[in-house]
Amino acid sequence: MSHGHSVGSSDRPGLLRIEDCLDARGRVVLPPGVNLISLIERNIDNVGDGVAYRYLDHTGSAGVRAVEVTWAQLGTRLRAIGAAIQRVARTGERVAILAPQGLDYVAGFFAAIKAGTIAVPLFAPELQGHAERLETAFADALPTAVLTTASALGSVEDFLGRLPTARRPAVVVIDEVADSEGDRFTAVEIDVEAVSHLQFTSGSTRPPVGVEVTHRAVGTNLIQMILSIDLLDRNTHGVSWLPLYHDMGLSMIGFPAVYGGHSTLLSPTAFVRRPERWIEALSEESRHGRVVTAAPNFAYEWTAARGKLPPEADVDLTNVVMIIGSEPVSMSAITAFQTEFEPRGLSPNAIKPSYGIAEATLFVSTVAPDVPPTVVHFDRTELTLDRAVLVAADDPGAVPQVACGQIARSQWCIIVDPQSAAELPDGSVGEIWLHGDNVGRGYWGRPEETRQAFTARPSSRLTAGSHAEGVPDDETWLRTGDLGYRLDGELYVTGRLADILAVDGRHHYPQDVEATVADATELVRRGYASAFTVPADDAAGVRVVVVAERAARTSRVDPEPSAEAIRSAVAERHDLTVADVRFVSAGTIPRTTSGKLARYACRAEYLAGTFDG
Repeated sequence: MSHGHSVGSSDRPGLLRIEDCLDARGRVVLPPGVNLISLIERNIDNVGDGVAYRYLDHTGSAGVRAVEVTWAQLGTRLRAIGAAIQRVARTGERVAILAPQGLDYVAGFFAAIKAGTIAVPLFAPELQGHAERLETAFADALPTAVLTTASALGSVEDFLGRLPTARRPAVVVIDEVADSEGDRFTAVEIDVEAVSHLQFTSGSTRPPVGVEVTHRAVGTNLIQMILSIDLLDRNTHGVSWLPLYHDMGLSMIGFPAVYGGHSTLLSPTAFVRRPERWIEALSEESRHGRVVTAAPNFAYEWTAARGKLPPEADVDLTNVVMIIGSEPVSMSAITAFQTEFEPRGLSPNAIKPSYGIAEATLFVSTVAPDVPPTVVHFDRTELTLDRAVLVAADDPGAVPQVACGQIARSQWCIIVDPQSAAELPDGSVGEIWLHGDNVGRGYWGRPEETRQAFTARPSSRLTAGSHAEGVPDDETWLRTGDLGYRLDGELYVTGRLADILAVDGRHHYPQDVEATVADATELVRRGYASAFTVPADDAAGVRVVVVAERAARTSRVDPEPSAEAIRSAVAERHDLTVADVRFVSAGTIPRTTSGKLARYACRAEYLAGTFDG
């Protein structure tokens, strides 16, 4: 990995250089005064005329419209919007962004931070199916002000109108703030230990909570990401359709700020409707230099299936780096995507399985720049006993596991027994615990949950081969709630502790059971089955339940033979009895705002009788 060259080119003094962020031991240490706002100001001074962000607007009838903002123009907007915020909110108060994807959102997020307030990146209330998540986040953050756009103002006013009058925040309409407002802006000293923004978790295993991400954590994690993915070349650009209220989406607008590059953004809707738009945007940037993008599993599967391009399409993916994360990474998603786009120049090393979590700002691990994704196979029965035992790919009990690579520089990751808190040796499955300057400060307004998750200490460390080496004994760790193991220098993520099907002393992974369900019958829409446990009627033990969405054009098919096929396949492959199989129509199973199965919410709906009849 190269870290000798500066992130800024030598003829532009003043841009951040990576070596300025490393101490004598090569550890990441943010220089004094470095934060997102100071980095943007360096870009204004040094590459002010360069494009900072480009938004591809696909909503018009005349095709795509590209809107751009330079660093200098962005600086002008931040001062103006920042001044408007300062009129209605004080330092340290929360400012929520309830706006559609676009450049106004980017400007609003950065302006809230520049004004000395705590940004709360959320979404416009018109986002279908997530009203409850928005209400939860709002009730938690209690924002003093809301930033929105003229186009979303109606839905925002309707949403705020339902709040008690005492809690109603002031509203700033970003695109109606005149540049001249900037004259009234009051500069704010940013404390690196203060909270930059509240990142609400995805809500896949419990209601969303706001992670307090500090300025130090943001800066540290961006440097870690740049080093791990080798984004040191200033000619590296980003392309992202990820929602800007999502941690991965925010990182995609954060990293250009570090060294004056630029990011091209699309809306999630534009991507889902026509996934080839993502590919075309990547190809366009790939002609000018390296381009990095990030997306969850489902996006790679969706694009391989629905984003097919005609043979004559002029698409070149030679310089593309693609991060795949969220949920345990699926090799089938990677293979499908690679098969489809290899003829377009996609390198075998392009796709980077990675692991990240909102509580650690985001980025934790990824595979080395010059290696392809790798998959190993473990014995299913041994995995249920929390042991990682390698078997051949064609072994009947083989479970594929994708390596999520090496832990980022200046992060520590240990695997811990969830009950005893003792560090476990490599090859044992346990809870993933993290330590580093990139870890957030806690959960906003939730002291007890903060204490449990952010102040953990291992009860014992390994005497040899400990991955806690270099962290003082009295330092605290983040309990991620994720399960995994380390083997041969790589991290493997097996699932969420809260999602585990714990039956008769064994731990079964829901995604493994759900894959069996989809394999058992054509009636199941692949990727849309949820397996979970509920209390048994006699309360001594649990029952395993499967809720599955019907595949297209199967609404009239009798479900009973398929339910029987599912029961027998799960019994044979996992030695598990499925007590109840429910088939529901497409779109019924709740998903998070990032597209993951919300098993927690699905289980709650099942228990509430939502799927009865």
